[in-house]
Amino acid sequence: MRLPLRLLAPLFLLPVALAGAPPAPVLPAVQAALGAQVEAGEIAGAVTLVVTRDAILHHAATGLADRAAGRPMREDTVFWIASMTKPITGAAILLLQDEGKLRLEDPVAKHLPEFAALRTPAGKPANLTIAQVLTHTSGLGEATGAAANAARTLADLVPVWLAAPMQYEPGARWKYTQSGINVAGRIVERISGLPFDEFLARRLFGPLGMKDTTFYPEGDIRARLVTAYEKHRQTGELQPVPPRAGYEGGRNRPALPNGGLYSTGRDYAKFCQLLLGEGVFEGRRILSTAAVRALRTPLTGDLPTGFFQSEAHGQYGRNYAWGPGTCILKEPHPGLAAMLSPGTFGHGGAWGTQAWIDPVKGVAYVLMVQRSNFPNSDASGVRLAFQQAAAAR
Repeated sequence: MRLPLRLLAPLFLLPVALAGAPPAPVLPAVQAALGAQVEAGEIAGAVTLVVTRDAILHHAATGLADRAAGRPMREDTVFWIASMTKPITGAAILLLQDEGKLRLEDPVAKHLPEFAALRTPAGKPANLTIAQVLTHTSGLGEATGAAANAARTLADLVPVWLAAPMQYEPGARWKYTQSGINVAGRIVERISGLPFDEFLARRLFGPLGMKDTTFYPEGDIRARLVTAYEKHRQTGELQPVPPRAGYEGGRNRPALPNGGLYSTGRDYAKFCQLLLGEGVFEGRRILSTAAVRALRTPLTGDLPTGFFQSEAHGQYGRNYAWGPGTCILKEPHPGLAAMLSPGTFGHGGAWGTQAWIDPVKGVAYVLMVQRSNFPNSDASGVRLAFQQAAAAR
């Protein structure tokens, strides 16, 4: 006889360590906060980390990775991290800037000559810059439709981007634009001579020991993949959902720089530790100090940005700015930003994941869940509960 989740859930609210591994440090308040979210049916489970540049303060798994199978969440469970890919794409561009091969101020057309003919809605030469495509201020049109779905490489997407009508004059506003981030990834390919996934594997994931981070989860990594859920709109019960179209992790699709990565909490925390360490991880310099500072430097001026630009979410658009692939908190505000310092930066993912790097406090908070239909995943109660508990350690 199968027990209902309300009876099973308490069995999975304790941290689950990997077999043979020493127990990770655990913050009881974080475990209690995430356990409450599991018991309330907001999520099936979670992996959470709190790290400094050289230490793990908290690493724990809570709840279930697959409810139907009764599979516990584990510290090495793999998640689709979606737009948490974007800061990694920004870091890839800055690796090339460190080498003198490009500058954020460069016109995109300098590296992708096809863009020289692009025109704005007013008929002017677009003259997009790398900084604009990385900060969602380019006005570039999105790649949609049959041609986009048929793309097998980032190169295949170039004519699709150019055929899409531009949305506004470059620099005039902020609008979340997936195509711009993907253009940046194509620039990395053109300059490095490597496919985007291979460049990241060689230059970031390998040096950082991010062995479970990939665009193409296969073998053991796929076996550890979490099941994604959404809340049924009538009953409120969690129900499994398939991968989002275009991000299934198959090799017949491009390695999408805007949101294609799969990873574990520990892997992503290593990337956060690199940024907390001003480009040094475990004694090895991977990024320059200038590159890390560029990731947390606002490039969008006074434009309102981000996902709190509504009455329901406080109209906090001017509290945020964008850097190269990163969201930057300029000024804390009530709610999810109250416990963060000015200058905290990072990114969330479509299915509820989040990483914030607070350089003032010297700490990063990593949340891995897989829930698809939060009304606003950046403003979810799960993130609020985690951040409040983690910051109050």
